[in-house]
Amino acid sequence: MSFKYNFSANTGYLWKELPFLERLAMAKKYDFETVEFHDEPYKENIKKLQLVLSELDLKVNGINIRMGETFGCAAISEYSEKYRHDIKEAIKVSIELQVPAIHVMSGITTADDANKTFISSLEYALENSTQTILIEPVCNEQLPGYFLRTIEQASEILKIINHPRLKILFDCYHVYKESGDLMDAFAKNVECIGHVQISAAETRAEPLPGKLNYSKILPQMQKLGYRGAFGCEYRPLANTEDGLAWRDNFRRDAT
Repeated sequence: MSFKYNFSANTGYLWKELPFLERLAMAKKYDFETVEFHDEPYKENIKKLQLVLSELDLKVNGINIRMGETFGCAAISEYSEKYRHDIKEAIKVSIELQVPAIHVMSGITTADDANKTFISSLEYALENSTQTILIEPVCNEQLPGYFLRTIEQASEILKIINHPRLKILFDCYHVYKESGDLMDAFAKNVECIGHVQISAAETRAEPLPGKLNYSKILPQMQKLGYRGAFGCEYRPLANTEDGLAWRDNFRRDAT
């Protein structure tokens, strides 16, 4: 069985040396099907960004809530007012850009009330939006102190809230670093996974064969029922365009 892959250029990582709007042009030039944002659009003129996306005929898979110094603040109770402002802004931008998913970031915190605060924040986002709300476990190695760290933690939060628009952003690098058995974690949570991101396990660079062999992983994910995009959230070893052979190999094998 062969699959068609939708590879999404993550503008927070690819062509990082260029201004944001130029990254979009490069994503189109190098044949990415879609794009996904960190929090870059909040610094742009939205009407201009709308026009650029329309002219390039690029669709956006998702956007992060404002990251700030704490990498979001949805689990930080003293920032609850800031969070509500940020999620309203994210919803507004998502509507204007026709973005179907918002990644709500918990923030760096070890407070006793972090879990309760995070759940309340997610419920507020769901009540005030029509978009899919994503939460992403982030490994301690990459972001020490980030509240949402494991796939098990994210799964438990989804069970508590029990809302069909609340999904997991499954970043293979982070899940592998914390859980080890990537496909076991994926299979256990596949019905709750709203987006997947890929990168090498060793260096978080291009998703070339290594500890994580994506030539086997991606088909397995699709056989299990995943039909979304694969977000290319990796740190290129050199120029982004020079490292795209891995993606071209997937496309050749899928034809």
